[in-house]
Amino acid sequence: MIFRAKANKALDRAEDPRETLDYSYQKQLELLQKVRRGVADVATSRKRLELQLNQLQQQSGKLEDQGRKALALGREDLAREALSRRAALQQQVTDLETQHSTLQGEEEKLTLAAQRLQAKVDAFRTKKETIKATYTAAQAQTRIGEAFSGISEEMGDVGLAIQRAEDKTAQLQARAGAIDELLASGALDDQSGMHKDDIQAELDQLSGGTDVELELQRMKAELAGGSSAGQQALESGTNQQQSSQQPQDTPRFDKQ
Repeated sequence: MIFRAKANKALDRAEDPRETLDYSYQKQLELLQKVRRGVADVATSRKRLELQLNQLQQQSGKLEDQGRKALALGREDLAREALSRRAALQQQVTDLETQHSTLQGEEEKLTLAAQRLQAKVDAFRTKKETIKATYTAAQAQTRIGEAFSGISEEMGDVGLAIQRAEDKTAQLQARAGAIDELLASGALDDQSGMHKDDIQAELDQLSGGTDVELELQRMKAELAGGSSAGQQALESGTNQQQSSQQPQDTPRFDKQ
């Protein structure tokens, strides 16, 4: 029972209704062809009986003529023999006519059955094409809906790949952050020698800041010293110019 259930499920999954309909239509066409061959065979048999009946009727007429001629010649015995043979032929003719009637009736029945079967096959073909078109449209609509909803096998594989990529990316990011924290705390040694601990980093920062402050003070002092020397040179030049413009003192003569 388990094997049959699994086999039935596998067959149901692999079954395509369109292929089943085409197969059924093919079988109906084969059946219709057999019926037509049967009609042809019955018609052939009927035709043969008709030929035999014609031959027997011709022989019967010939024997009748021979009996009349024998009787006219005074040969009653020959006339009696000819009539006896004619009677036997008439019995055969009667039997063949009965068979002919039977075959003719069978031919009519088979012809009517073939016509009805042809009508059913044509109706089934129309219905088959309609069902196939409806099934194809429903299948396409289902695939489109599955693609939009993401529940199809193809889209499910794509979504799974995206999810795995995101999980791996998050895992790598978490690992990188953990390694940075461990290196910063000193729990791990930096084999490349490029990483510094937090104390050294703070000392380097303070040292760098002190150097900047010292350089800034030096530049301010230079600027301040340059401004004082310039101001003194300017004042000295001004005093000298004023001294050159004043009149020289005239000599003083003492009164005697």
